[in-house]
Amino acid sequence: MILGSMAPRRRWLLLGLAALAAVALIAGGAVVITRLTGDSKPEAPVAGSPTPSPLGTPTPSPSGPPPGAGITGPLNLLLVGVDTRVSVPGWEPHGDAVLVLHVPKGLGQAYLFSLPRDLLVDIPAFPKAGYKGGKTKLTHAMSFGSRVPGKPKQPSTAQGYELLRSTVSGYTGLRIDAGAVLTFNGFDRLVNALGGVDIYVDQRVASLHRRPDGKYRQSAPGGYTGPQQVYEKGNQHLNGWQALDYARQRYITGGDYARQRHQQQLVRALTRKILDEGLARQPERVDQVVAALGDTLVYAGGPRIVDFAYALGGVRQDRFTLVGLPGSGVGKGSAYRGEQLTKDGQQFLTALRAGRADAYLAAHPTLVVKN
Repeated sequence: MILGSMAPRRRWLLLGLAALAAVALIAGGAVVITRLTGDSKPEAPVAGSPTPSPLGTPTPSPSGPPPGAGITGPLNLLLVGVDTRVSVPGWEPHGDAVLVLHVPKGLGQAYLFSLPRDLLVDIPAFPKAGYKGGKTKLTHAMSFGSRVPGKPKQPSTAQGYELLRSTVSGYTGLRIDAGAVLTFNGFDRLVNALGGVDIYVDQRVASLHRRPDGKYRQSAPGGYTGPQQVYEKGNQHLNGWQALDYARQRYITGGDYARQRHQQQLVRALTRKILDEGLARQPERVDQVVAALGDTLVYAGGPRIVDFAYALGGVRQDRFTLVGLPGSGVGKGSAYRGEQLTKDGQQFLTALRAGRADAYLAAHPTLVVKN
């Protein structure tokens, strides 16, 4: 995420990633990693992924196949919100928000779930970054993977994504087909470009970071001071900074698990907005939105964003399921090491891999995020 030199530190939420998800895969999807600016030098493509294709998409001819015609599924898309503080030389990106979108074969259903940023996972060795591997929090995979030997002040977001992708795949047992990283500014731009977003706020949320006028609160020893922006329970229309701010708050009832839920709800709200406008089936419009994001979006993978958007544009809203995976802390007090998924959360991943997600969620309805 982008951080101005005078602004307080902001942990990027999955919110940004969520935004990208809604635009790129419209029905709830996402995309992967390759810099989107037209004339800027792209970062190295993720190993094992096809060379990123140009994003420009001409209008398909009436006699030719529509964009994404060859995409049939199943698909697993990785959405990552990163904390990248450009004002700090050599700051390594952290995966502070990690979302996975699973679309079964036929592209008629979509499941979106989050993995806790502090989830204890086995991060594999990554010689490219000089990392020997170890068991630690998921958020560090992006950071460890971004290190470029001999260039300590030039971390690579694309390289960091590569290690994060391998880590998520190893933990979930899912093959990751594509993914995306979106910055703070990118999310703000996206929501504003769509005219804001309507969302149901399911609990009162007081912002740690923002004032009611949108300006940042003053930092002080032990926290922040000054008036706070408050999001009251009920239906709300949020602009870019409000949507991001709401979905990044974790010092609230429910902690980081509530934040994950709010991020997923925002993805769904953005999806509905895009579907209502028919954006998923307008290749030129998708390209315009993506181009407007500029270098705030990092994308990689095989098919173009417009192909994913078109292919997934047919997923009905009532077939886009948000899943909250319950977890618990590992360790106690000062010995806290991170988070782990409960048995129910782990078994959902097993059911998902086996194609039994609907049956499992029917038997465990509390995992389905309602609002």
